[in-house]
Amino acid sequence: MLKKQKEDLVRNMTESFGGAELMVVTRHSGLTVAEMTDLRRRMRAAGANFRVTKNRLAKRALEKTSFAEIQPLFSGPTAVAFSTDPVAAAKVVVDYANENDKLSVLGGMLGAETLDGAGVEALAKLPSLDELRGKIVGLLQAPGSKIARLLTEPGAQLARTFSAFGNKSEPPAAG
Repeated sequence: MLKKQKEDLVRNMTESFGGAELMVVTRHSGLTVAEMTDLRRRMRAAGANFRVTKNRLAKRALEKTSFAEIQPLFSGPTAVAFSTDPVAAAKVVVDYANENDKLSVLGGMLGAETLDGAGVEALAKLPSLDELRGKIVGLLQAPGSKIARLLTEPGAQLARTFSAFGNKSEPPAAG
């Protein structure tokens, strides 16, 4: 690889890593092309990225980002998963590592917090940003629907009472 190509690759990685909230470093020994493609497909579906990199170039790219502290993790066959969602990349990588022994989680960083493998697994158990948003919307809508139900209930009770009286049969007229 030419020096110019390496510089372009480092610049591209720096830009990609710079916009991420979470970075997870993995070891991938023995993954087939099909398995790697499947993992990348899952990452894209979750809004995350997975990239196999040369360790030296990845370390150079990390120097210019907030993820510089995880440089020691880059030795051997490594790859990085990163996402702007603070949970997405961790969820996909941990799920895939549980299914496939050829992928293992070494550690990562969330913002300024350095994580070991267990920390990344704990992060993967948290709900995603979209799930949290859905829960918040549900919580915000619940009081309004309860108030509406509460306000309509007395009228509904009255209507049921009148209906019950109307449905009673009248006694026969005496003659």
